[in-house]
Parts: sequence; C-alpha cells; structure tokens
Amino acid sequence: MIKILMVASEAAPFAKSGGLGDVVGSLPGALRENECDVAVLLPRYKGVGLSSMRRVYDLLPVWIAGIFYQCSLYLAETSAPFYFLECPQLYGRDGYYGDAAGDYPDNAIRFAVLSRAALAVARRVFRPDIVHCHDWQTGLVPAYLNTVFANDPTYIGTKTLFTIHNLGYQGLFPKSALPAIGLDRRVFHMNGLEFFGKVSCIKAGIVYSDGISTVSRRYAVEIQTEEYGFGLDGVLRERGSKLYGIPNGVDYGNWNPETDPYIAAHYSVDDLAGKAACKRDLVREFGLPQAAMKRPLAGVVSRLTPQKGTELIIEIIPELISQDVSLVLLGSGDAEYETPLREASQAFPEHIAVRFGYDEAVAHKIEAGADMYLMPSQYEPCGLNQVYSLRYGTVPVVRATGGLDDTIEEGTGFKFREYSARSLVAAIRAASAAYQDKDAWKAMMRRGMRKDFSWRVSAAEYAGLYRKLLTARGAA
Repeated sequence: MIKILMVASEAAPFAKSGGLGDVVGSLPGALRENECDVAVLLPRYKGVGLSSMRRVYDLLPVWIAGIFYQCSLYLAETSAPFYFLECPQLYGRDGYYGDAAGDYPDNAIRFAVLSRAALAVARRVFRPDIVHCHDWQTGLVPAYLNTVFANDPTYIGTKTLFTIHNLGYQGLFPKSALPAIGLDRRVFHMNGLEFFGKVSCIKAGIVYSDGISTVSRRYAVEIQTEEYGFGLDGVLRERGSKLYGIPNGVDYGNWNPETDPYIAAHYSVDDLAGKAACKRDLVREFGLPQAAMKRPLAGVVSRLTPQKGTELIIEIIPELISQDVSLVLLGSGDAEYETPLREASQAFPEHIAVRFGYDEAVAHKIEAGADMYLMPSQYEPCGLNQVYSLRYGTVPVVRATGGLDDTIEEGTGFKFREYSARSLVAAIRAASAAYQDKDAWKAMMRRGMRKDFSWRVSAAEYAGLYRKLLTARGAA
C-alpha cells in the first residue's frame, strides 16, 4: 500500500474555483482502488463549515522565519481523509486567493504556511511515501524538503510529485518575500526559484520535485514550447524525462444525465427522449423564445478570460445570428468581456442570453439542454466541460489544444486549430450543417456518450507513476 499525502489549495465539494477543485475532490477516492492510502490537506477557508468535522490536532507547530503560526487541524472523513488547516488570520477570508481589490498581498505567506504545515502533518499525523503537490500554491513543499529539511531523517526517502494544472498561474512574488517564507537567498538563481527577478512558486515545484505531471498528454508536450511555456519551457525541457501527462478523469456520479438532480428530465444513450425536455427547460431558464427550440443551441460555461477564448465568442456573435444559432452563456471574469456580452444579449434577445456568476444547477442545465458546447480556448491544460458535454450528448466544438485535442475526435465533435474567429465560425458552421441531419446528429451524440473518461484509467496511471518514483529508492 502506497501512502500519499496530497496538498492543494482547493477540493470539491469543500472549496472549488475551477478544475483543480474537481480533480483533488475526486482523485483520492479513485486511488483507493489502486492500493493507495491517500490523505488530503487543504486550508480551512471561511466558507468551509466545521459541523461535520472533528478537531484532531490542537496546535500544529508551523514555524517560518522565526514566526509561529497558530494552526490546528480538522478532519472530514469522506472518500478519503481530508484534513483542514485552521489558521483564521490567513484563511478566514471571503476569497480563496483574493477579493475585489485583487490577489491578497500576503499570498506568499499564506501558501508557505500551507506547505510547511504539510510537512508537519507528514511528521506527526500521516507519514507518506509521496507528497503529491498541486499547482503553485504547494510548489514550496519540494523546495523545503530539498533545502530546509534536506538533512531531517523524518523525510528520508519521501518523494514528491508536482502536478501542473495550469502553467499560466505561477505564484510570482518579489525577491523580498524570500525571508518571509523561510528560504535562504541562495535558492534565488536561474536553477532555483528565480524567474525574471521574482520568486516563482510554480518553478519551485518544477525544479525541486522528484516527478512532474500535468493534466493531459498534449499539454505536457505544449508546455515545453515557447508558445505555451510561459517562460518556463526551457526549465520543463530540462526536466522532460521527469514530466508526464496524465489526463484528468471526471466524476460521473456528479455528471450523468441518467441521474442528474439538476436537470428537467433524465435520459441515456439508449433513450434520448429527455434531451428535448432539458432543452426546453434551458430555453425557459434563459428567457429565449420558443423559436429557439428549432435552432441549434450552443452553450458556454466558462471563466471570461483570454485563456478561454472569450474574445472569439464575442467577435462571432453577428455570425451566430446570421446562421440562426442561439447562445446561452454562464460565466464571470473580466469586465471588458462582461460588458459586450451584456450588450449583445440586449441587442439580440431572440438569440443571445447571458448570466454572470456561477450557478451549479444552471451549469448542469446548460450541459443537458444545449445542442453543442463551445470551448474556443487559447490554451486548455485538460478541460472538463467538453468531457461532461460528451456524456450529456452535447456535441463539443473546441479548439485543438491541450486536453481538448486529446479528448475530442472526429465523430464525437468538431475541432479547429487556428486561434481565430474565422476558424471558430467555420467549425460552428460545420456543426450547424451536421445538426440538420437528425439521424447523423443523434449518432454523433451517442458516440460521445459512450466515451469513458472516468477516473478509473487515470487513477491507475497515477498509481503507476507513484510506484515508478518509489522504485528509485528501492521500494515498491
């Protein structure tokens, strides 16, 4: 049995802002079927209730740069033990990473404390073979193990795996942050944490970990190129022999049209009748006219950011109208995108409807009720919505990048390669034409619904990678 301590900044259902939360919430339970004993450590944010948890450690010793951070530990027993680090001065806030004014200025300390607390948990509560770290918020764990705790016998033989969920978010801080996070200035160099004059927490994870993974095979290749490497492509190429692409799985317990509690009617690959009822419900939910039932209906659930191709969606709205395609969009993000989307919905209320913010129930309604799903991402490490769409018989229209390219193929969706409005329009035009042949469209829906992207396969790959890392020390 391999013992794994996962460390992350979020995990569904406790705290989630994106795909990272879905992964960390689902992967531990799937790993239990692969001879892995997994525990998870997360911050106890303000919105995470304690009523179903028990306090298991009163004063977890976390010292950084001579400062004692008063922490305690709570435990929630779910698919795996989830430990929550209680430190109100750092995590008792409304946002996970920031508020309306921007990122919290003390994020370096907030996640340095999480990283040091992980090592305290490994010493006192759950002794792991591998510490599996997720994204920049935990990149300091491998750095501490290789510097501050390099000669500590507690951690002899402990391996680290660092998973990159999105290289675009790097945890960059000024050089002056080094003393506050308890690291010597001798780590501040091009082969250490230094990144164009700043401290990079994601680079710490890349440089100091025993293994690196990312969330699709295509993305593992892409991040080693100048186009997608965000300045770290050279470092990743140097560590290429330790870099693995393991696609994210999805939790079909939460995303399944046969059982989904949020949708108007259940349906399956063998009985698609409920799909029309879900479309009718979605049209009503967004206030579109009944005429939308006869048109192709495209859905989007997304952060409104450049990464997600939001500007392309805005640019093609006149073309959607001319093709008689309806669009429903749920999202939040940059104001520069919200304004034109709101104006488009006001100008074309017969075809365009938008809602800002995030609503879990509405997200499920879009997956079930739309005919096609748009993901024109500039880059996409893995993506989950296109996989949800397949299961719901909602045909994806995606840009061929990262996990989108890995998961969508001819016969289950439509792909375009050039990042441009022209290419997106051509893909939508092809999808709209295919939609007119109802029998062929239903056959495409069914091919997608039969695809299996559950955690079963991906969890087995992670277990295999854990064993590979441990073999280096002579253990199995």
